[in-house]
Amino acid sequence: MHILYLLLILISPFAGVNLLFLLSIILFLGLRFSGNSLPHYRDVISLSFSLCLMLFVSLVSGSFSYPYPFYIVLAAFAVAAVGNHKSSFSETDSEDDAQSRRSRIKKKSFSILWSSVFLGTRILAAFLAAGWIVYWQKLSVSYNLVFFIAVIGAVTGSLFESIPSKIDKNISVPLGAGMTMWIFEGFRYWVPPEKMLIALIFSFFLGLLAYKAKIADVSALLSAALLGVLIIVFSGLSWFLLLLTFFILGGGFTKYKYAYKESIGIAQAKDGVRSYENVFSNSTAALVLAVAYGVFPEHSLPIIYAYLGTVATATGDTLASEIGTTAKGRPRMITTLKLSEPGADGAVSSLGELAAIFGSAVIGLLAYMLGVSDNLFLSVLITTAGGFLGTNIDSLLGATLQKRGILSNSGVNFMATFAGAGVSAVIYLLITLI
Repeated sequence: MHILYLLLILISPFAGVNLLFLLSIILFLGLRFSGNSLPHYRDVISLSFSLCLMLFVSLVSGSFSYPYPFYIVLAAFAVAAVGNHKSSFSETDSEDDAQSRRSRIKKKSFSILWSSVFLGTRILAAFLAAGWIVYWQKLSVSYNLVFFIAVIGAVTGSLFESIPSKIDKNISVPLGAGMTMWIFEGFRYWVPPEKMLIALIFSFFLGLLAYKAKIADVSALLSAALLGVLIIVFSGLSWFLLLLTFFILGGGFTKYKYAYKESIGIAQAKDGVRSYENVFSNSTAALVLAVAYGVFPEHSLPIIYAYLGTVATATGDTLASEIGTTAKGRPRMITTLKLSEPGADGAVSSLGELAAIFGSAVIGLLAYMLGVSDNLFLSVLITTAGGFLGTNIDSLLGATLQKRGILSNSGVNFMATFAGAGVSAVIYLLITLI
């Protein structure tokens, strides 16, 4: 079937969107009603359905001011068409339980090496497919931009593949990759390919170290790689190092007195290993602000302090949770100040509050040392205030919305990090007005 995929891509610039849409429908219906029940054919049916859907969106959006580019459709299709979605980025171990631990480690190491090569193949496939359309249809699109979105699409597709889901990977991978590429294509922002590759290799390597240290799973590894690429490209390495500090401190203190926390039932699940959900719930605000910094340089200063506030909130909240729950005394509920149980949603302690201040101050100090902020006093003051208040907003949301089942823990983290960013930005603006 890969030959058929290649033929579809090769004829695409000459067939155009309309004819290719018709051909994809014929392919989908032909396979769907062929009566063949082999797993291989089910994968092809799902992928042809995804191609039909993306081409349909491209056709419909063509009359709007923000169309879904044809070349992105083919890039997303190429990302999904490469390889076998059942094994490329899966952590599932299908070996017999009797097999030795050494064999499983070797298998896992080989899997990581193969996944790295596979990711590179996806990037190349997406770039060539999109570049083929751009070349023959003579589109006014820079090949640097094509490579930029090819990297983003390949990493995003691999991330969707690593996330456990009931949705067919041949649907989630191309649609997820395509939508992400479409979003970033609209910015018309790109960097030289060599810088993009360095950012990818650096962030992927750091994610790999976290995976080896059992701080992150494969989905978190790929999430960190995607975040790293985008933050480094749009705002710089120092910004990513700040976010990386949060991950290191969070991962490290998760292991702090882990046996004790596990004994009272409040330890981080999966032995403290973080997943994509942990990464994005704590880092989406940081990603948005890092991209905004690159796109809106005229508003750089409030964006910088908002970024410091959101990273400080994530750091302060994690340290408050992981250290505060080990305090000897019982914590108090933030809404009523009544005694509560350790680890309860909305429970705070003096030790946890001090940990939040410490974590936030570390981010503020490091921001100055890395050159993100050029004012030591403002950096530490605004970042610490934003992180501390953001952490307590997290506790307040936990005691109210999370306790009522309106928000999950990830939802609380998501909202609190945006709140911390807002607090720091407002404090900065107020100070500048004085």
